[in-house]
Amino acid sequence: EKFRTLKNEGNDFVKKGKYEEAVNKYGECLKLNAKECTVYTNRALCYLKLYKYEEAKQDCDHVLQIEDSNIKAFYRRALAYKGLQVRKKNMAGI
Repeated sequence: EKFRTLKNEGNDFVKKGKYEEAVNKYGECLKLNAKECTVYTNRALCYLKLYKYEEAKQDCDHVLQIEDSNIKAFYRRALAYKGLQVRKKNMAGI
C-alpha cells in the first residue's frame, strides 16, 4: 500500500515536471520493492530529463536484467546512450 502511494506521488511529480522529487519518491519505492521494473523505467525517464544519462542507463540495464524484453527500458537506454555520446562530443570540442 505504501509502495503504491509513493509510486503515485512520484508519478504526480513527473506530471508537474518536478523530476528531482520524483527520483526521490521512486528511490523510496525501490527500498520497499526492488523488483518493480516500472519504477526503474520511470526513474530513468526522470534521470534523462535531468541530463543524468549514466544513472538512466544503469536503471535501464537493471530492468533488462530482470525483464529482457522491456521496450521502455530499451528505448530509454538508447536515449541515455545518445545523451552520453552528445556529451562526449561536446567535451571533445572544448
